[in-house]
Amino acid sequence: MSRFVLLSPNVEFDQKLRAAVANGLRGSVQTIASDILPAGPQELFALLNQEQPEVLIIGPDVPYEEALRFAKVFDVQLPGLSLVLVSDVDPGHLLNAMRAGIRDILSPQADAAEIRVLLERACQSFATRHRGPETQTENGGKGLVIGVFSPKGGVGKTTLATNIAIGLGQIAPMSVVIVDLDLQFGDVASGLYLNPEHTVTDAVSPAASQDSLVLKAFLTVHPAGIYALCAPPNPVDADHITPEQITRLLDQLAQEFQYVVLDTAPGMPEIGLAAMEQCTDVVWVSAMDIPSLRGLRSGLEVLRQLEIMPESRHVVLNMADAKSGLDVRDVESTIGAPVDVSVPRSRAVALSTNRGIPVLQESKKDPAVKSLRQLVERFNPSWRAQAQRKLHRRVVI
Repeated sequence: MSRFVLLSPNVEFDQKLRAAVANGLRGSVQTIASDILPAGPQELFALLNQEQPEVLIIGPDVPYEEALRFAKVFDVQLPGLSLVLVSDVDPGHLLNAMRAGIRDILSPQADAAEIRVLLERACQSFATRHRGPETQTENGGKGLVIGVFSPKGGVGKTTLATNIAIGLGQIAPMSVVIVDLDLQFGDVASGLYLNPEHTVTDAVSPAASQDSLVLKAFLTVHPAGIYALCAPPNPVDADHITPEQITRLLDQLAQEFQYVVLDTAPGMPEIGLAAMEQCTDVVWVSAMDIPSLRGLRSGLEVLRQLEIMPESRHVVLNMADAKSGLDVRDVESTIGAPVDVSVPRSRAVALSTNRGIPVLQESKKDPAVKSLRQLVERFNPSWRAQAQRKLHRRVVI
């Protein structure tokens, strides 16, 4: 199947496009070498032997007005396709292109790496618009928003959040974004070994909040097939980000991605509470020590009083150790809630965290890996459909 179709007589760009796809993307490219575009879907599909691609690329040397005409027709008749325009259009024409149905715009001078990133984003948009019925029904057509929370720091929230994102990326490639909401001291960038060009500060700007295409341009692509939105490098920048901006940001991302994973700051700051109200699922994390457990119990009690507790919650006992003097029954009686997943203390997890490569990215054989995969599976629509009545089960360590 031709996953990508290029509509352009430009041979040089055709070669760059094929190089970009060959070096990291599945699927193939088919080119219709003409500056006169098909009248509509039927004519196009006749040229493609009735195959329907995911991404249509309107390449160089196609007149701008012809590209807009083509985009308008397809936006009405086949809105699920991702249309990309390759053009050095004047900034004043960008809005017209977006209104016509163009999903993204690429410079003809872009290299193969830039083309590949944009195509990954276009494929992700296509996948988002073709989500399974389970996810659509569960969250009203939006993706799941999974927040990782803990009243106390040092319990491994970032490690869990990054592994959840990597694991979900293996279920739904290019349909996962992880957001670092520990805005002052977030570690998602180091946890994923990323050096992001843009951060949450850019993502909540007026331009991004009004246009999801602009927002997507601020996301960082991770080699494992997920996106990341990291915390600002300067803690002072966090002071200018409001809960209302975070609410808007998460709503935008949930409309574009199948899974939005949140790593949050310890405690219950305003940003964290605003994020929690947008969550479909909350992962509560505690270490196996009395201060962490009591902190979690107090936090759960406060949230029950505020009535902002999401229905789907998952309690994770991290760095569990049978030699700590506590067992699961002790933990559950202390926090007043059942433990859903117990992740044993693991040297492999500690090493992977220090290297910036989540342990699920490497598929190591380790008891902690098995537990992490059990946690990830709880967000798989097929598992949720079968196990909704058994969401909380006793675990052993």
